[in-house]
Amino acid sequence: MIKRSLYNTCFADVFGRQMRFIAGPRQVGKTTLAKERLSEKGCEGLYYNWDKRQVKDRFKTDPYFYNADALNMAGTSKKWICFDEIHKYPKWKNILKDAFDSFEEKYQFIVTGSARLDLFRKSGDSLSGRYFMFRLLPVSLAEMTGQEKALPAKGAKEFIEQNIGQISHQKDLEHMLTFSGFPEPLVNGNEVFSSHWHDEYIDTLVKEDLRDLTKIHGLENVVTLMKLLPGRVGAPLSINSLTEDIGVSYNAVRSYVNSLILTYVIFRVHPYSKKINRALKKESKVYFYDWTLINEPAKRFENYVACELKNRVGLWNGATKYKFELFFVRERNQKETDFLVTRDGEPYFLVEVKLSDENIESHNRLHAEKLGNIPLIQIIKKGNIIKANKDDIYIISAERFF
Repeated sequence: MIKRSLYNTCFADVFGRQMRFIAGPRQVGKTTLAKERLSEKGCEGLYYNWDKRQVKDRFKTDPYFYNADALNMAGTSKKWICFDEIHKYPKWKNILKDAFDSFEEKYQFIVTGSARLDLFRKSGDSLSGRYFMFRLLPVSLAEMTGQEKALPAKGAKEFIEQNIGQISHQKDLEHMLTFSGFPEPLVNGNEVFSSHWHDEYIDTLVKEDLRDLTKIHGLENVVTLMKLLPGRVGAPLSINSLTEDIGVSYNAVRSYVNSLILTYVIFRVHPYSKKINRALKKESKVYFYDWTLINEPAKRFENYVACELKNRVGLWNGATKYKFELFFVRERNQKETDFLVTRDGEPYFLVEVKLSDENIESHNRLHAEKLGNIPLIQIIKKGNIIKANKDDIYIISAERFF
C-alpha cells in the first residue's frame, strides 16, 4: 500500500471534532485512505458505502444504525465512522448534520466522495463549522518512493535545499510518467492493463459524472474537447480558438471546460498578477490530473510537474498556517515562466520545466529579479542533476526535487 501524505494532515488532532470531508478524482484512493484510518483505530466495521442498498435500507429502518454498530464494538476511545458516497443520497446534508450534532462527542466522521461532494456541498443546507475539506490528488513521486518531504521553511532557499533528495529515483519517475499517479495502474505497472484502465476511466467519467452532474446536452462535444486539450497543455487556453475547432458557442465551450474542472479531469493555473481581477480575465492554462492522456514528451512532463506542484501546494495549505497558490508568469512580450508558487500572496519561488536543457533563459532570471529576487528552479527530466549558483538559481532533476 502506498502511504499518502494527506493521511497525517487530514487526521491530525489539530482539526478536532470536525468531520473530515475527503474529495478528489475518481479512483485516486479516497476510500483506501479512509479505511486505513478505520483500521488503525480498530473501527473496520464502521465503514458504510451509501451506494449499497443494504446501507440505505438500514438507514430507513434506523437513522442511527451506525450508533448500534459502534456500541457493539470493543474499546472505549472515540470511534471513527466513514460514510462513503453519502452525497448521492437525498438530503445527505441533513443526515450528516444530525449525525454530527447528535454524536460529535462520541464519534469522528469521515465523508468521502468525488465531484458530487465538491458540487453539492456548495448548495442547500449549510454544514458550516462542522467539517474541514481535504482533497486527495494522484500519487506523488515522494509518496510512491516512501519519502518524507520537508514543509516550506520561512525562506524559500532554505526549503528548496532541504527538499533535494539524496537518492536518485529516475526509474520511479519514468514509471510514473508511463502509468500516471492513479494507484491501480501505477502499482500494476502493465501497459496493456494501464491502457484499458484509462480508457474505462474516461468512459465512466463521461457516462456518470459529466452526464449526471452537469446536465450538458451533447456530451460528444465534451469528448471532442478532451481530445483537443492535450495539444493545448502548457499554453494559455483560448476559448475562442476552441469554439472554432468544436463548432459551438463561446459560452458552451466555457461550460465544457468548467465541467471538466468540476469532475477532476483538468485543473486551471492562472497567470500571476498583483491585481487578482486582472489575472482572472487573462487566459489561464489547464493541465490534466491524468498526464498519460498527453503523448508529446515535453508536454507530458510539464503536466506531470504541474500535478506535483498542485499536490504539494494542497498539502502545504493543510499542514501549515500559510496560504500557498500556484500560478504562471507571463509578460506583455509573451515571455513566460512555467510556474510560480506564492505564499500569502507573495512570490515564493519560480519553476521552469525542461526535458534536458540546462541553460537558464534570460527572461526567467529577469522574472525572478522582478518578483523580489526569489529563487528560480529549472526542473529537468534528465536524471541525477543538482546545480546551484549564488544567485539562488537551481537546476534540479525532477526525481531529486520531487
